[in-house]
Amino acid sequence: MRILITGKNGQVGTELSRLYHSRQDVVLTGRDECDLSNEQSIRDTVRRVKPAVILNAGAYTAVDQAEKEPGLCFAINAHAPRVLAQEAASLDALLIHYSTDYVFNGEKAEPYLETDPISPVNVYGESKAAGEAAITESATRFLVLRTSWVYGAHGKNFLRTMLRLGAERPELRVVDDQLGAPTSAAAIASATVRLVEQSGAPAGIYHMTAAGSTSWCGFARAIFQAGGLSSQPRVQPIASSDYPTPARRPANSVLSNDKFAHAFGFRLLTWQQQLNEVLAGMQVETAMRAN
Repeated sequence: MRILITGKNGQVGTELSRLYHSRQDVVLTGRDECDLSNEQSIRDTVRRVKPAVILNAGAYTAVDQAEKEPGLCFAINAHAPRVLAQEAASLDALLIHYSTDYVFNGEKAEPYLETDPISPVNVYGESKAAGEAAITESATRFLVLRTSWVYGAHGKNFLRTMLRLGAERPELRVVDDQLGAPTSAAAIASATVRLVEQSGAPAGIYHMTAAGSTSWCGFARAIFQAGGLSSQPRVQPIASSDYPTPARRPANSVLSNDKFAHAFGFRLLTWQQQLNEVLAGMQVETAMRAN
């Protein structure tokens, strides 16, 4: 079964590359091999590889920068999925695409269901919603996996930023009125591999996030409690209004995973368990480099 992976250098792409590194039938592509902002590059790559499965791990994820670069953001997050869906349909290939909690406005008090209406509050969310629509309106077989607050041992993300700042400053002020489910790139990649291995997966949009929820402040505190720093910074809770950003964020990004669990027979670990696994892996990598 030939598999094409886009975005091999991103957070999820890096973890997929690690899991699939020994597979001769898996083709890993980054921007140099498959530029998601270039339609012809996408078509040429898919037609050359002729995959049975496409894992679209590539995305424009700079949420604040997207407010200044809506054209590039939409090219990668909306137009590229449309092209991939068209090419997948021509091959009868399965397209697995990652979307986001940011397609919702965050005003619901309970966890969001797949059937809830979407209403993005920033350019990034709008682009991902457009990408979802392009895929669901296509003729291809697809799984759209909405995840949230993605982080990992590699790349630019909240975990790595907190560990860096925590080693430099005695006190950090972190937003405490936005709720979500921090989900590790490693957990997303592992779950994706399981989905690929399941035959006859029902097409559709699914929420696939860590179990449980917390705020950014709660996540930061958990990072420092489990991160093994010699001295932990004080983490002070603040309101979103005290930390203005170019892009508005949803207040509630918690997604219900019930539909996913019923369809595929498993759930992702809790966000605390995922965090412990990622930190343990980072400690092992650090020790190996030291030796």
